[in-house]
Amino acid sequence: MINFERSRAFGEWLDSLRDTIGKARIIARLRAAEHGNFGDCESVGDAVYEMRVHYGPGYRMYFTRQGEVIYLLLVGGDKSTQKRDIKRAIQMAQNIGNEE
Repeated sequence: MINFERSRAFGEWLDSLRDTIGKARIIARLRAAEHGNFGDCESVGDAVYEMRVHYGPGYRMYFTRQGEVIYLLLVGGDKSTQKRDIKRAIQMAQNIGNEE
């Protein structure tokens, strides 16, 4: 089983969603990914991946891999904030090793 850890930014984004159905679909998508079913995902560069949820405004979750079975959820957003979210996720992923 794969373990997803949430960054503070991702947790705040998910908690702020008012769309209860969208939030439920995001959580269901993450549960499927924990069992290896990543679905619609692609690399956005620098070891950061985008997982898309085809509902509502087009939710996106950005993550990077840490080790064999641990993934760090960096940020979330939707189609309207995609470019900004990708830049932020890549920057966060690059800073992971510098936090210590």
